[in-house]
Amino acid sequence: MAQKKISAILLGAGNRGKVYTDDMAKYPELYEVVGVAEPIEARRDYIAKLHNIPADRVFADWRDLLALPKMADACIICTMDQEHTKPTIRAIDLGYEILLEKPVAANPEECMLLANYAEEKGVNVLVCHVLRYTPFFTKLKNLIDDGYVGRVMQIRHTEDVGHLHQSHSFVRGNWANSERSTPMILQKCCHDLDILQWLIGEKCTRVQSFGSLTYFTKENCPEGAPVRCTDGCPAADTCHYHAEKVYLSDDCHAWMKEAVAKCPDPTKEQIAKALRENNFGKCVFRTDNDVVDHQVVNMEFEGGATASLSMAAFNQGGRDIYVMGTDGSLHGRMKDPYFTYFSFKTGQTTQIPIEDAAKTSEHFGGGHGGGDQGIVSAFFSRMKGTYKGKSISSIRQSVDNHLMAFAAEKSRIEGSVISLADYCKELNESLKSK
Repeated sequence: MAQKKISAILLGAGNRGKVYTDDMAKYPELYEVVGVAEPIEARRDYIAKLHNIPADRVFADWRDLLALPKMADACIICTMDQEHTKPTIRAIDLGYEILLEKPVAANPEECMLLANYAEEKGVNVLVCHVLRYTPFFTKLKNLIDDGYVGRVMQIRHTEDVGHLHQSHSFVRGNWANSERSTPMILQKCCHDLDILQWLIGEKCTRVQSFGSLTYFTKENCPEGAPVRCTDGCPAADTCHYHAEKVYLSDDCHAWMKEAVAKCPDPTKEQIAKALRENNFGKCVFRTDNDVVDHQVVNMEFEGGATASLSMAAFNQGGRDIYVMGTDGSLHGRMKDPYFTYFSFKTGQTTQIPIEDAAKTSEHFGGGHGGGDQGIVSAFFSRMKGTYKGKSISSIRQSVDNHLMAFAAEKSRIEGSVISLADYCKELNESLKSK
């Protein structure tokens, strides 16, 4: 007997929306995308053509698509950060199962509002904490749960953003300015914070954070550099971030090129034209960016465990984690196909292989180590009632780690240690007063 397809509509066909639905297109016997809303025509047309979506279900504005009666099982929401709350509420009202790109919302009040509303209506909202679904972190979670390190006492976690990823997304790109988007610690690391809570298995009680925008500032602009790299920069040969050198290179990631040209699979001519016209062609020292380029967060959890997260631009890119417990330690890098395990009992250091490690290396730099594909599979498996893993989180759990990020940003700005209990109490009082 043929398996019933699961249908979905897509709101926002940028990089994230394209990634999720491209994966669905590989399994037409399982999934179908039946509607799309996306303001950029080339992106909208790509999705419509790939999935054979009728013209009367293709819109520039998500409001038009969600004005129609429910037409699918699921709604995938990948609009910009500031545009998450209203479409999610509307999709909840229509009864869609929801796959929501992180962050949940652009401020803590709206995050809590969405969690409360989803729970009240009994609708499942799965936030795209894709790291949970990677072979790397799935294996690490299982090793911890199986008692390899005993009780977790401390975790050191690094998110090496990568110098070109930083300049692309957080200096020139959509997430460069916190007023238009969200704080970088939320946008880039809410799923790292989620991982820490997931691995430790306890709620965070206190956070402290330091960080700043130090390098990508006007003070560090080369002498004589124009606003736009394409206007003849005297530092072109030595600058790591010269736009033409970065984006016209054959080594540039496809997802970066598509973001620059705002269309799938762009030609070099389309990229060059975009560099003369949009933010991606600007000098990294002369944009209106205000998010940090390095930040650290210290955390304390309910049972006394501690954790630290380091996020910085000035590196090659990648993630590294060191888990220390009462019986041993585990260290891993997402680029490697193994964990290094030290056992207190034997005094021996061994390597533990990661199953499906090829997925981690294959998708590193573009697919979150296989997590993008993993979450799509998990989302639809849950809808079919066949999901057997431990990665799926509730909307409440997702909002908890978002609040860690917001509290960390408050700590960074104010120079204080933030109690999560006090912080959440203030937010709840604020919501009640509105």
